[in-house]
Amino acid sequence: MPYMTDGESKPVGSYPNSNIDVLIVGTGLAGLTAAIECVRKGHNVRVLERNNDINTAGDMYFMGLSATKFFKHWPEMSKEFNEISLHNAWIETFKHDGSRMISPLKVSDRLRDSGLNPDTPPGTFQMRPLVYQMYVHQVQRLGVKIQFGKRVVDYFEDEATGKAGVVTDDGGRYEADVVIAADGVGSKSQKLVGGQVRAMKSGRAMWRAAFPKHHLDDHPEVKEFFTMQQGDSGDEPIIRTWLGPGTYAMTLTRPETMIWVMNHDVTGSEKESWNHTIDSAEVLENMDKGVGPQPWAPMFKELIKLTPPNTIVNFELFWRNPQPKWASPGARVVNIGDAAHSFLPASGNGATQAIEDAISLASCLQIGGRDNIPQSVRAHVRIRFIRNACAQKLGFSNAELLQDTDWSKVKLDPRRAQPKLPSWVWGHDPEKYAYEVYDRVVESMRRGVPFDEEESIPPNYPPGYKYEPWSIEKIMEDMRNGKPVNLGSGNWD
Repeated sequence: MPYMTDGESKPVGSYPNSNIDVLIVGTGLAGLTAAIECVRKGHNVRVLERNNDINTAGDMYFMGLSATKFFKHWPEMSKEFNEISLHNAWIETFKHDGSRMISPLKVSDRLRDSGLNPDTPPGTFQMRPLVYQMYVHQVQRLGVKIQFGKRVVDYFEDEATGKAGVVTDDGGRYEADVVIAADGVGSKSQKLVGGQVRAMKSGRAMWRAAFPKHHLDDHPEVKEFFTMQQGDSGDEPIIRTWLGPGTYAMTLTRPETMIWVMNHDVTGSEKESWNHTIDSAEVLENMDKGVGPQPWAPMFKELIKLTPPNTIVNFELFWRNPQPKWASPGARVVNIGDAAHSFLPASGNGATQAIEDAISLASCLQIGGRDNIPQSVRAHVRIRFIRNACAQKLGFSNAELLQDTDWSKVKLDPRRAQPKLPSWVWGHDPEKYAYEVYDRVVESMRRGVPFDEEESIPPNYPPGYKYEPWSIEKIMEDMRNGKPVNLGSGNWD
C-alpha cells in the first residue's frame, strides 16, 4: 500500500488507472473536489449538474487548513489559492452597538496570543466566487466531463452486477461502479441510503451580502469606517466581528469587495436558498428586534443602506441531527458534503468537512481497488462519521459563544470572543490519515469493533472522546435551561 509522508506531493499520473468508474452528482465544493481528486487517484470520472453552469456566486466562508493541504498536489491551484487568499489580514471586535472591544490586531498576532503558530493559521476566510473560479479552472485543465442541465430525480444500485446509477428528469439513465451524491441537503440519494434527516427550523437565519466596494463612495463616513487597515504593506484586508445578545455579524473589507453577514431571528421571508434575495429595507426594519435596549450600530445600518439591490440573501438555517447512514445497502452510492451532514455557519466547518470527505473517499477507493469498492466506501464512512458529528456539535458551541459573549471576561482574555478552532480539526490530513488507517479500519469492521474503541487507530476527533449519540433537541433543551453546550468527553481544544 502506498503510504503518504508529510509534505509529499503526488501529482496526476502518480497513481495507476484503477478502472473504477465514478459518477459524481453536484458541483459544489464536495463534488468538485471529488472530481479532481478521483482523477488524481486514477479513477474514471463523470459529473452531472442540474444547473446550466457551475454556480460561482456568493460571499465568504472559512476554509480550514485540513481541507487545503491537498493543494500541494495541484501546483496551479496552490498558486491561485495563494493569490486569492487574505494575506496580512487584520481582525477587530465590536459590540453590536458599535462599541469597540478589541482594537485591530493582525490575525497572525491573534494566533500567537492564542498559542498557535502564526505562520500556519487554522484556516482562512475566502471569497466563494474566487474559490469556485479556481476549481473551475482546474476542472477545465483536466478535461473532466461535466454534463449540465441534468437534474437527478432518483438513485439506484444493483448489487448483483456491482453497479449503481441515477435517473434524471429527462429520462436519462447513468451508471457507474460507484455514485457520489454531492448534491446537497435535499439529495434524492437519501431515499436509497436511508439517511434522510428531518430538517428542524432553528428560528434563525443569515442575511449575507457581497458587493463592489465602490458603492461606499456615496457615503464618505461609511467608506472611512470600513476602510482597509494601514499595515506594513499598505492597505490590508480586515475582518470586523460584531457580537450582540442573541446575534452576531461580520464584515470583511477587501481591495475591491465589501462583505457583510448577520445572524438574526427569522422574519418570515427567509429560504434555504442562495438565490433568494430581499431588499435592504427589510433588514433595517428587523435587525434591532431581539437585541435588547441597545440598537445596532448606526454605521452598520448605513452600510446596509448602501448595499445594492438584489444582493442581500436571507438564508434560513435548519438544524439536522447527525446521521450515520451515508451509504446505500450495497455501498455503491455514498453521500458526501451537505448530503451527508450539514453545518451551522458559526461552525467554520461546512466547507472544510465537505472537502475532507471528497479527499478521504477518493483515497479509500484507490487503496481498496476495483474489487473492494463496497469495503472502501464503508471504511470511508467509518473514518468520517464521528469526526463530522464532533465538528457539527462544535458549531453549536461556537454559535452559543458568538451570540452570548461575556464581555467582562473578554476584556481580560480576547480569546473568549472568538470561536474554537481546535487542533484536532485543522491539524488533520484526510489523505494521509486514510492511507495510515485503512487496513486497520477494515479489520475493525470485520471484527465488529466500534471505531472509537479500536486502540490501534489514532483518533481524528477530540482525543479521549467516546462517541455518544446526541440530538439537537437535547442541546436546545439545555440552552433553554441556561446550560452550556455539553461537548462530551475528551480534549476539544
